[in-house]
Formats: sequence, C-alpha cells, structure tokens
Amino acid sequence: MTRLTSLTAGLLAATLACMPVICPAADAPAPVKTGEPAAAPPDSTTDGTLDAGGEHLQYRAVAGTITVGSTDAQDAAFGPGGIPSEDSASGARTDANPKDAPATARMFYVAYFLKNAKPETRPITFLYNGGPGSSTVWLHMGCFGPKHVLTPGDTHLPAAPYRLADNAYSLLDVSDLVFIDAPGTGYSRMFGKDNEKAFWGIDQDANAFARFIPRFLGQYSRWNSPKYLFGESYGTTRSAVLANVLENKKAVDLNGVILLSQIFNFTTDIDEPRTNPGVDLPYELALPTYAATAWYHHKLPQQPPALPPLLTEVESFAMGEYAHALEQGTDLSAAEKQAIAEKLHNYTGLPAAYWVKADLRVSGGAFEKNLQSDDDLTTGRLDTRFSGPTLDPLSEEAGYDPQASAIAGAYVALFNDYAAKVLKYGQGMTYLPEIEMRDDQWNMAHKGDPLNHNVAPDLAMAMKTNPRLKVLVNGGYFDLATPFYAATYEEKHLPIPSNLAGNIQYDWYQSGHMVYVREEALKQLHDNVAAFIRANSAGNQ
Repeated sequence: MTRLTSLTAGLLAATLACMPVICPAADAPAPVKTGEPAAAPPDSTTDGTLDAGGEHLQYRAVAGTITVGSTDAQDAAFGPGGIPSEDSASGARTDANPKDAPATARMFYVAYFLKNAKPETRPITFLYNGGPGSSTVWLHMGCFGPKHVLTPGDTHLPAAPYRLADNAYSLLDVSDLVFIDAPGTGYSRMFGKDNEKAFWGIDQDANAFARFIPRFLGQYSRWNSPKYLFGESYGTTRSAVLANVLENKKAVDLNGVILLSQIFNFTTDIDEPRTNPGVDLPYELALPTYAATAWYHHKLPQQPPALPPLLTEVESFAMGEYAHALEQGTDLSAAEKQAIAEKLHNYTGLPAAYWVKADLRVSGGAFEKNLQSDDDLTTGRLDTRFSGPTLDPLSEEAGYDPQASAIAGAYVALFNDYAAKVLKYGQGMTYLPEIEMRDDQWNMAHKGDPLNHNVAPDLAMAMKTNPRLKVLVNGGYFDLATPFYAATYEEKHLPIPSNLAGNIQYDWYQSGHMVYVREEALKQLHDNVAAFIRANSAGNQ
C-alpha cells in the first residue's frame, strides 16, 4: 500500500494506513479482478425528507451505475446509461464482454435531487474521496449526505450498534449531490483487458471521472445547471486534473472547485521526507501542524490560550529561521542548531535533545510516535486529536493510526445497512470501502512524465482558461496526512496571474483530515461551502 492509499482509504485497514510507505510483500493480497461482468443491478430510486439549512427538504435518491470506456472514442460509442451499442468501438456489449475486450468501468453513484427544483438554476455537486483506492463512503456518510454517522469525541467508538442520524448539515439545502465511487471501489467494478492499467493512475483516473460527469449531465438533463467538484484528500489531486480536463477537453465550464484536505505536490510528503534528502520543504510545511497538535494535547512548555495566534507565529518561524537553518545543511554550527532546537521544543513539545539528534528534521511518523511517548500513547495521523496505545515502545515511528481505528467500523457498517435498507441497492453484493494495491499498480506518471508528481499546473490551467472559476480550500489544523499549511503553500504558488489569486478562498477548522468527524467543524464546513455555492451560482450578472 502506498502513502497515497493511506490518505483516506486507510480508514479501513487501520493498522496499515498510517504507515508512511509500505513496500509490497511478495504475498500481498491482490485486488479484486473481474473478467466477465454480471448484469448490472437495476438503478434504485427512493424518496426521503430531511430538515437541513432551516428548511424541510423533500428529495429523491437514485443509486445506480454508469459505465464508461477507457478511451474517449470508446466512450463516445456508448449508448444510454453507458451501455455500448451493437456497433460500438468496444466490439462487444458489456453484458457479454469477454476478458480480452477493451477495458470498461461501471461506476457506482448515489445522487440526491431536491424535489420541485428547477434544474437550470439548481446547482449540482460531484463528490468523491481519494486514496487512491478509496470509495466515497466517508464523504457520503460523514459529511454532506442526508444521513450522518455520529462520531463524538476523539476516542475509539463503542462497537455496534452504531448511531446514524439525519444530517442537519447536509449540503442538499443548496445543491443536488452526486457521490461517486472510483473504478474498483465501493460498488464500482472494472472489466475487460488490462482494466487496472486503464483506470488506475493520475491521468487514467481523472479521465474516467471526466467521462462519467458529462454522461451523468446528459442522462439527467443537467447540462445547464451550476456545477461544482468536491474532492477530499487524493480527491483534491483528482479535482485539479479533472477540472482541467473538463474545462479544456470536454467544454464543461465549472462554477467552482471545492477542496478538502488538499495535496497537489507529493514531493512535500511529511511521511517519508528522508527518502528525498536535500528537499526540506516538507518539514517546514508540517511544523504548524506539529504545533497545533502539541497545543491540543497540552504538551507545549507554555500553553497559549488560543490556537490561531500560535500558528501565525509558527508559520513565520517555519519559513524564516527554521527554513534558513535547514538550508545550511552541514554548515550549520552546533550552537545555531541548539538554538533552533530549543525553539522547536517550545513549538512542538518534543525535547530539544531529540531535535538535535534528528538533525532538526522529524518525520510525521516520528512525531506521532514520540509526542505522547511518556504516556505510552501514539498520536493520530489523519486526525492528531486522537490517541491510542503504542504498539511498539521501541519503534522509531508510529505503527498505526488511532483515528483510523476509532471510526472506520462505524462508517462501513452503517453504509452497508443504509444502502440495503434505505437506498434499496446492493443486496447480496460486496461493498469495497477501499482496495489494496501494490505501489506499481497506481500509475503516478502525469502527462507521460514518470517524475511529474505535481498537479498544481492543472488547476492553474483550468483557472486561466476559465478566469471565472472559483476555488474553496478547506483543511483541518490537526491533519498530518495533508497538512493545512502545505495546502496554503501550494495554492499561493500556483502558476497563475496575481489577479486570479483572489478567486481562491481559504477556510481552516479545529479538526483533522476528515474535518466533518467533529460536529462543530461540520457545521462550519457546511456554512462555508453553502455560502461559496450560493455566491457562485447566480450566472451572468
């Protein structure tokens, strides 16, 4: 499992997900591989009501699939619902597709439509999680769907029965919602020859979504609706590439791109920065999250009463004195190193001697392992507010993610129950919250360049070719998988004209990677996203 998989998909495989980079074992389990597809289950339509946004909402839910091709030419030959016509370029229908036929993906979605709303003025938002290799169960059941998994506190939840409630902070009050599972995850399935190569990669994945969205717009007559993308974690990586493809290859103008727990540039990875010596930016961008975490757990030598002023101070130090010290490398004197280590102790709680021994460079896993080591506790990665018993007191880095272990069971159990009993879909099927893949199964080559792991230029291109495109960046102060200050840095270094920088809005929360697991933060997230959608859905003014 790669570090990418652990961004969000790691919620299920909790003991593996927090590991920064795990080399595949020879006997690692292979992902589900399917040759000939069974007939797709029929779409299911159900009705529901919800009190959200101060309104009583009546909505219609559709759970179903749309099949997309692995190339634009193949996809264009598909008929309604993504079924190849008899004379399609695929050479065979999907209900009798041999293993050597061109690859296709049957992508599962759940769409929620507000009743009695005008499609031409009603916004529609496409939502997805990341991984890569994660389904969208987390956003669906934790964030903006009409039902909400209750996860109070920062400790491991009791075992089943878990609690599912109406979601008063569902985004359905301002937008129709489409939750999409990536190929091979959830109820989405892949078929045909080399289907993993066809859909598992930075560009391959984004193009699958870029084929799904126009097909969905046509199937439900939503071409003239205001349109938004909402991606979490690796889903933000997908959004950057997807926005560019939609804008410049599919002629789909977007009103907005909403990013949650952003990562565009994988060279800023704080999980394994020592594998890339000479690049010290990851340490600088993670330092504010270290400080926020130490503040939350009361590990600072002097505890400030409020978090934001502390973070402003730490950000200045990180990009100033700290960055300058790291840049000197072996030229840094012992006295200078000690002075910086003392300041790092004041901002993170880790002993100055530890910082000196670490050469002023502490990885995310090492911080998680050592912050609360005196209490035999490991700090969470996805959400550093969480803690759990340390697995190995002698290890250098954390052995698991306590936050992932704390809530994954509730999400998986309640979605399976909800899908079968409420959506009337998936009976007898296996829902895959995440898929395991070897490092070499996800193609990180972007635009043909195996060394290009930065998708920031894609979002920049979408913003330049559509200068009305607005971007909303959201993140949690207690997220060490995708640190909030790294997202700020990425956005402020987009290759865009300075006048387009005003198109980007930032909102931060006292929560973690999955901001919405804290109800107060979920309310704030809803209000900020709802305001963003209202402000950018008015059309020509």
